[in-house]
Amino acid sequence: MRIAVIYLASRLVTTSFFLLAARLSPPGSRFGPGADLATYVVAWDAQYYHRIASEGYPVELPLTAAGDVAQNAWAFMPFFPWAAGAAGWLLGSWTAGAVALALIAGYLCCLVLRSILKPGIGETAALWAVGFFASAPLAAMFQVGYAEAPFLLLVLLGIRGLQRRQYGMLYAIIPAMAFTRPGVLAFALFLGLFGVRRWLTRSREPFAPREVVHVVALAGIATVLGFSWQVIAGLVTGRDDAYLATELSWRRLWVGDAGGFVPFEGWLQAADYWFRSWGLAPVWGLLGLGLLVVATGAVLAFSPHVARLGPEIRLWAASYVIYLLAVFLPQSSVFRILFPLSPLWGAVAAPRSLPWRLAVLAACLVGQWWWIWNMYGLGTEFWHIP
Repeated sequence: MRIAVIYLASRLVTTSFFLLAARLSPPGSRFGPGADLATYVVAWDAQYYHRIASEGYPVELPLTAAGDVAQNAWAFMPFFPWAAGAAGWLLGSWTAGAVALALIAGYLCCLVLRSILKPGIGETAALWAVGFFASAPLAAMFQVGYAEAPFLLLVLLGIRGLQRRQYGMLYAIIPAMAFTRPGVLAFALFLGLFGVRRWLTRSREPFAPREVVHVVALAGIATVLGFSWQVIAGLVTGRDDAYLATELSWRRLWVGDAGGFVPFEGWLQAADYWFRSWGLAPVWGLLGLGLLVVATGAVLAFSPHVARLGPEIRLWAASYVIYLLAVFLPQSSVFRILFPLSPLWGAVAAPRSLPWRLAVLAACLVGQWWWIWNMYGLGTEFWHIP
């Protein structure tokens, strides 16, 4: 009941922020002064999900005037738009179905988040973490046609399954995750690290042969499925590089035609791009990137508040960070891309100081308004892309 109250209150706040952004939106904004909630729900990437539900995926890849693959629906997985379409058939429209799925997934995320955090930080801190999560700067993801909330729900259910050594449910979770949004390869790495840790600590907790088989099988399934969308896109379009070329079409907006995909190169390209844009020497960007990686690793490895969350959450966070370093080009979507790290709200909520928790909650709400205003109320600058 308490989580329901927290979630409902936070959704009312988010709705108020959307309405305020629409009211204050200037004539030159991306969506114009006549924007409303219905406009925002299907804005940005939600347009692609809607198109997938109504038109499917292109058999022939669209090309730019220069002959490069243009942005298209192959960058997005099919599970969410099709599920939203099915729900929309009952509710009257795809938009209604998408919002319903996001809202329900967000609430279920809150329930599962509490359950995976409570053993490490206690009931009170877990509820505060749920409050931070439901009111966070990216809380708009619970009310727009994006796949973030359903994907996170699958991740949280996967973490809980490993915490409880209940492997059977993962055989259903992983395929659903693979076709909801990119990131199942991070979960494959997570399973690998989980298995290595269980093996190294088997003297304290026996690692039965049955469990070994499950972990190895699940990691293998996640790895195969992690590359399956590339194969499917290639078979349908007749181009082996259809998926990667589509993903790189977004990267060209920032760094131009930098050649094919090379793992871990995106962060180096972004460091060069952003620091040049700020009038600083690119070498400072590389130094800053190195310090960021070291600091992130240190927090995950040594922070006592993170340690209290348990090994599964820490291993997931490390796996997802490594995955992002390998495949992502940091740009304005970086905040949304970090959404799967939401279990770390438990570490933020762990300190028992009430002033600290209230300050964090206030910062969440300020950050949420800032994000909604810039990405939806304005949406005019190159960094106003959620």
